[in-house]
Amino acid sequence: MADRYLHFTSTAPGRFLTSRLGLPQPAELRRWSAERPCLEGPLLHVTAGGPSLAGLPGLAEVLARTGLKAAEPAEPTGPAAEGERPAGVVLDATGVVTVAGLAEVHGALHPVVRSLSPGGRVVVLGAPLSDEDHHQAAAQQALEGFVRSLGKEIGRGRTVQLVRTVSATAAESTLRFLLSPKSAYVSGQVIEIGGPGTDTGTAAPANRDLPLAGRTALVTGSARGIGASVAATLARDGAKVFCLDVPQSQAELTRTADSLGGTALPLDITAADAADRIAAALPDGLDILVHNAGITRDRRLANMAADRWASVLDVNLDSVLRTTDGLLKSGTLRPGGRIVATASIAGIAGNTGQTNYAASKAGIIGLVRTLAPRLAEQHITLNAVAPGFIETRMTAAVPLFIREAGRRMNSLGQGGLPVDVAETTAWFAHPASDGVNGQVVRVCGQSLLGA
Repeated sequence: MADRYLHFTSTAPGRFLTSRLGLPQPAELRRWSAERPCLEGPLLHVTAGGPSLAGLPGLAEVLARTGLKAAEPAEPTGPAAEGERPAGVVLDATGVVTVAGLAEVHGALHPVVRSLSPGGRVVVLGAPLSDEDHHQAAAQQALEGFVRSLGKEIGRGRTVQLVRTVSATAAESTLRFLLSPKSAYVSGQVIEIGGPGTDTGTAAPANRDLPLAGRTALVTGSARGIGASVAATLARDGAKVFCLDVPQSQAELTRTADSLGGTALPLDITAADAADRIAAALPDGLDILVHNAGITRDRRLANMAADRWASVLDVNLDSVLRTTDGLLKSGTLRPGGRIVATASIAGIAGNTGQTNYAASKAGIIGLVRTLAPRLAEQHITLNAVAPGFIETRMTAAVPLFIREAGRRMNSLGQGGLPVDVAETTAWFAHPASDGVNGQVVRVCGQSLLGA
């Protein structure tokens, strides 16, 4: 469904009226396209701690591979022309270990935030919190509050993230994602790379334009909506895609799969033998497993029948657990594989009338946090996307005022699109994302709900 308010605010009368009334003025987001695959403008690399601090080794070389040209340090401090504004700023704050060091975070970004181009990106690089140095831990944790606050105030479609890492190379796929139009609806996130039990070796794809070439992906719930977009994005990146959905959606499922050169797999994911049937359909194995299938059966708990509770937990959580266990046990998911599950901001913040749905999505988060370190031993990663308000058939049926509130209650002031979830999934699935494990990343425009 079209966001008429967003389009209205992009007109001169709309900007004038909303400004006078103090209403939100969301900026239209530019997403990835083959014609415009990169942000437009230079990339500024600054370091908290001044020239004497070496910063993260190899970072300059990694940033040079993002496709953005390096900005001259003096560019953003003056009245630069619109076309010369930096499209991205990367602040290396890994060496900040004291409260005094935080002043240099302010000193590095204060002069440049106003000159950042509309739709620009700010990525702050932090270090893991030390268990032995509480001053370092306090200073590094402070970066999280800083980033989340800056994301809420920076405006004009710009985004801000914090990436904790000890290796620039392990962070490369993440930096390429965050410094591109593919991350348009991701903001205010804290991403940890190379945590305990994580394999931080990288496997750079032979073809950066087709990073998933030679890999096989299965996407559940992919007849339409977010699942279809995920399947299309993985296919765009070179994967051979198997599209799975309930037999009742077979016609739509087949159209989706055929349009991608993929294979339709009509199957009820809650069936007891679902994992066995998937394994039989994929005798050569599987590299990417995307758990997207999900349903809602909303009612307040006092009015919720037991069958409404059970059906949501069965589809959204129990089938994910059973299928994952089955495919791992059978060896269908190959070493170097990727599992991406779908959580929700409802599982983080809760939502009225969705005790069943929120419980199921919170359960996904528990699965990711617990199983991911163990899977790292097999060189398999497990992460989750947590969508916020995404423009789908389901949200189009939400009453007008609730729908508008859902769209505006985030830092970007608008709903996301299915492709935003798909691009985040593709980043998790990337062969060089092996240092990204056990992460739950919200695709919500930095929703005001939850953490």
